[in-house]
Amino acid sequence: MGKKQKKMKQVEIQLIRNATLKLSYAGKTILVDPMLSPKNSFMSFVVPNQNLNPTKDLPFSIEKITQDIDAVLLTHSHPDHFDQKAMEVLDKDLPFYTQPADNELVKNANFTQVESISDTASFYDINIVRTSGKHGPAEILPQLGEVSGFVLKATDYPTIYIVGDCIWDDEIEANIEKFNPEIIITNSGGAIFMGKDRILMDEKETIKVAKKAPNAQIISVHIESLDHCKVTRESLKAAFNRENLEIFIPKDGESLTL
Repeated sequence: MGKKQKKMKQVEIQLIRNATLKLSYAGKTILVDPMLSPKNSFMSFVVPNQNLNPTKDLPFSIEKITQDIDAVLLTHSHPDHFDQKAMEVLDKDLPFYTQPADNELVKNANFTQVESISDTASFYDINIVRTSGKHGPAEILPQLGEVSGFVLKATDYPTIYIVGDCIWDDEIEANIEKFNPEIIITNSGGAIFMGKDRILMDEKETIKVAKKAPNAQIISVHIESLDHCKVTRESLKAAFNRENLEIFIPKDGESLTL
């Protein structure tokens, strides 16, 4: 399904749940933002003192999800991206790539091969470039902490831009211009922080991404898994249909080969 402009080797992108992805890219399999807790096992982001998240169970067993993983890539350490269960079950000797702000936390979870990416890192034939962004409006950023996105590049493979938990702004626009990715993965759940501020892209902002990158395949995740995310797969698809734009919104467990 694609808007590929030249012949490239294929990649497989599997949504596990929320922002947890399994990427088969350039001969390696990378687990992104592992949230592996069962349904209703950690705090609600809406209702005080109740465990209501995640709102859905994993589509597969943890054993299947973690099978054949070569590395872990973490955009940031909020519990809906890296939870206690992931800390417990992941192989502590896996190469683990983080943003600098989360380096100590991951090491304290006893992972032995932690690499903090300030700018770029190499994992076999894959070049990983860290990008920046904002997890909401400026006035609440101190409460939400630092987040990152990552661009994956490899010879003869499409460039993948994992935007992360970032709202649309000049930084995201500049990243698209700089890297010209063939595949862009957005976190588009439209999450609302403390009942007030939106801290994830919604339908309108995801459309801005698509219009900025008309030749890229847009894949949207971080939807229908947490109680503060307001965008649904149906509402996002409908918004794109109204604009006559293409998007892929995978179901939990679904894979896309490009």
